[in-house]
Amino acid sequence: MTDFSKSAPVDREFNGPLDSHEVRDVKPFVDFGSLRVFGQETLALRLEIEESTQRVVAVTLEQSGSTLQLQAFAAPRNDGLWHEIRAELLTSIVDQGGSATDQVGVFGPELLATMPSAEGSAELPRVLRFIGVDGPRWFLRGIVEGLATSDPLAAVAIDDLFRSIVVFRGDDPVPPRELLELKIPDGVIAPPRSI
Repeated sequence: MTDFSKSAPVDREFNGPLDSHEVRDVKPFVDFGSLRVFGQETLALRLEIEESTQRVVAVTLEQSGSTLQLQAFAAPRNDGLWHEIRAELLTSIVDQGGSATDQVGVFGPELLATMPSAEGSAELPRVLRFIGVDGPRWFLRGIVEGLATSDPLAAVAIDDLFRSIVVFRGDDPVPPRELLELKIPDGVIAPPRSI
């Protein structure tokens, strides 16, 4: 039976990730549309662009040997998406020849996955940590890669970064599971990376 309960830290509405209506501090956020990221000197920001549509589909943050890819999705007001999406991710990872373990982290249930390198490639398998939080009418997913998947101090820094995200859901009706609109921030000249 599918679990539609919301999955989020008990202190989410105070310590994040926050909904735009919950923000109390005025900080210099970088506005990506549905995601607001607190700008920091040690942080590199990258946009992931869908080549066929030229639509921004994710924001990736790079910090001290770790990356955090972010996506926000519309969600029902009372139901959560993370339990169902996590089960789907687990199936997809296994279907691709990878392995994944359900574990509990600071945000609640999460997945730690190992993805095989491309056949004939000399690269090591990729280790990914999938984290998710159900908010009010939105779901925020993060994919962690790099040092933060194995080093506890790097993991704390990435968790703090994930907590600092503000989701701007907007008032327009959007079907559940649809990616909330992302945009190139004002003043950005360098072209984003296509995926």
